[in-house]
Amino acid sequence: MNRTIKKVAVLGSGVMGSRIACHFANIGVQVLLLDIAPKELLPAEEAKGLKLDNPAVKNRIVNASLQAAVAANPSPLYRKQDVSRIKTGNFDDNLKDIAGCDWTIEVVVERLDIKKSLFERVEQYRKPGTLITSNTSGIPIHMMTEGRSDDFRKHFCGTHFFNPPRYLKLLEIIPTPETDKSVVDFLMHYGDLYLGKTTVLAKDTPAFIANRVGVFAIMDVVQVMSELGLTVEEVDKLTGPVIGHAKSATFRTSDVVGLDTMINVANGLAQNLPNDEAKHVFQLPDFIKKMAENKWLGDKTAQGFYKKVKGAGGKSEIQALDLNTLEYKPSQKVKFATLEATKPIEKLADRFKVLAAGKDKAGDFYRKTFAGLFAYVSNRIPEITDSLYKIDDALRAGFGWDLGPFETWDALGVQKGLELAKAEGKTVAPWVEEMVAAGHTAFYKVSEAGVKQFYDIESKSYQAIPGMENFIILDNLRATGKVLWKNAGASVLDMGDGILNVEFHSKMNALGSDVIQGLLKGVELAEKDFRGLVVGNDAPNFSAGANLGLVYMFALDQEYDELNLMIAQFQQAMMRMRYSSIPVVGAPHGLALGGGCELNLHCDRVVAAAETYMGLVEFGVGLIPGGGGTKEMTLRTALKYEEGEPEYNLLRNAFMTVSTAKVSTSAHEAFDLGFLRRGDEVVVNSNRVLAQAKAAAIELAEDGYTQPLQKTNIKVQGKGALGMFLTGVHAMKEGRYISDHDVKIANKLAYIMCGGDLSSPTEVSEQYLLDLEREAFLSLTGERKTLERIQSILTTGKPLRN
Repeated sequence: MNRTIKKVAVLGSGVMGSRIACHFANIGVQVLLLDIAPKELLPAEEAKGLKLDNPAVKNRIVNASLQAAVAANPSPLYRKQDVSRIKTGNFDDNLKDIAGCDWTIEVVVERLDIKKSLFERVEQYRKPGTLITSNTSGIPIHMMTEGRSDDFRKHFCGTHFFNPPRYLKLLEIIPTPETDKSVVDFLMHYGDLYLGKTTVLAKDTPAFIANRVGVFAIMDVVQVMSELGLTVEEVDKLTGPVIGHAKSATFRTSDVVGLDTMINVANGLAQNLPNDEAKHVFQLPDFIKKMAENKWLGDKTAQGFYKKVKGAGGKSEIQALDLNTLEYKPSQKVKFATLEATKPIEKLADRFKVLAAGKDKAGDFYRKTFAGLFAYVSNRIPEITDSLYKIDDALRAGFGWDLGPFETWDALGVQKGLELAKAEGKTVAPWVEEMVAAGHTAFYKVSEAGVKQFYDIESKSYQAIPGMENFIILDNLRATGKVLWKNAGASVLDMGDGILNVEFHSKMNALGSDVIQGLLKGVELAEKDFRGLVVGNDAPNFSAGANLGLVYMFALDQEYDELNLMIAQFQQAMMRMRYSSIPVVGAPHGLALGGGCELNLHCDRVVAAAETYMGLVEFGVGLIPGGGGTKEMTLRTALKYEEGEPEYNLLRNAFMTVSTAKVSTSAHEAFDLGFLRRGDEVVVNSNRVLAQAKAAAIELAEDGYTQPLQKTNIKVQGKGALGMFLTGVHAMKEGRYISDHDVKIANKLAYIMCGGDLSSPTEVSEQYLLDLEREAFLSLTGERKTLERIQSILTTGKPLRN
């Protein structure tokens, strides 16, 4: 069945409903957002003489919710103007308007009676054949359709988004026995391709997949914590980035989400899982009950497992809750020998054997929690899903784990995991023992063709993970010998179909000499035997920028010849990419800052994940973009002159973007800032970026890509514009908006972007601008204030304002 989603109705405008509406608006869908009409007037409304039937009153709840969502930080919108796609209304006046919607999503309060009552009203207006779904996180899906028509039940399904919907990638699809298969197939496809989600098909069981396993893991950690006498800070250190979980770990995450949310899910599971072998884990410990009584629910009540207080001298400090005394005390730094042993190990999967072998309390913690988790997930098949990969997908996408439970088990070793479980008195499902006995030693493997496969319990064989054919996974290419060249900072891989990929693997994917060498090698190999090149990776971020540590070291030692050579090589690599004989496609995602942004500015095309945060941020460390970024922003502005826009205005906008170190909050905003341009693409699902970038490289090659020529006719404005900029910078200094050092940087930036001290508008070459750029960069590295800023970034991660 061909189905197009042009307009969606979202019923319920609370935190989830308003943000689901925003995410549909992000992808260009028209949204009707409805909520209840107020039953009472506010004093301010009474003072104005308004009545309950006044439209401003009737839509007060929905409008206030939407305004709160738009003002939220981080924003649920790619761009603020996308909110124009959302029309608000109320259930009394506007429920009839769902007749014009292709998909109606219910997101009201978690009460079955209220949901069923609303669905009864929905059926009066809903157009037959359109989708109708519920975003419930716990109520059984099949119970909501009692009394509804055959057409309603056929097109009804659970669609469980995770909060915040824009940023958390999981979308659980939960059909009922009566849901038409074509509806399920459509939702799985649409969620992946258009909403950018990891869509996971779940069974209609309590809390579905992610919350069932994720909340178990949290509650099991709480029990082990009490058993071992660990503190809040110790547990958060043990359950954070070291095991591939969020920095907020266990208890800080609870404070952000709200302890009441965790309590509600845990209580629901404790009540609704009579046959769960680990149901006792969901019983709340006394300290959590006491915290709930005291309203210590986390950030929403200003205290939870942590709270911020004013210390000596009015300085803020973080205190942690002592679970024995239920008193707050200054948060303590945590150190375990086991954690120290993992510091040299950068690859996450390689840490788990070290963690589980620890001889201290940390080792005890990992052995117990790994044993509990492995046993629990093995026993959830086939209860919550028939396929183990779905559990991993759900935990990665919904809870932000870098490795799911079975992937973690593989990293430790399946046999080792079985031994841990037995040693801790846990019972693993029989199918795992049968799998090992049959000679299968892992839950996942990569086929000779580079396809990731999972162990299918029913067929007792390895099967390809459905949908993975749409993704390119660099780990899979590595596993099948597709690495053509490699050094410490970069690899060149064969993506197939005549396209190469350059991948970074330096810390934070910083651009140093190794990475530059990799880029040049990638272009060289592609020009010789291939037809295109993609620059992209599978890391959390594309690149945090150039290697500032190297810049700082050279500048501190006054090794200016080395620094000049380093900058020149970076510029030359960017120009080599831009003017190669094959198309080069950038594939950014996450952070693409400084040098990472400059690299993409020099690609023939950019295929960016929607969640790409691009910016030329060098000004914040006392520098100007020196890898061609200043040149490129000047060039791009000059190209717009031909479109008839005021030249000084265009140049000023570009200058402000660079001098204020603006970073886009999405790939869509990167267009507004000039980092992306017409012809570049945005992909909502970041898992698809590399595949789409490869397709773009093939398209450019097959369209007859020819090697471009360096530009020698870039119009710069000279003294006229320079005087305007210098006057503006001086006014900012007089108004005390910027420092003396900021004035120096801004004046040098203006000098480059205006083409230097030219008497009139003049055409110059790219190399002319690059030389100005390099000279300015070098001179700023000799400034003490610049070195102080770089040192602050390197030591604290924050820029110093001076």
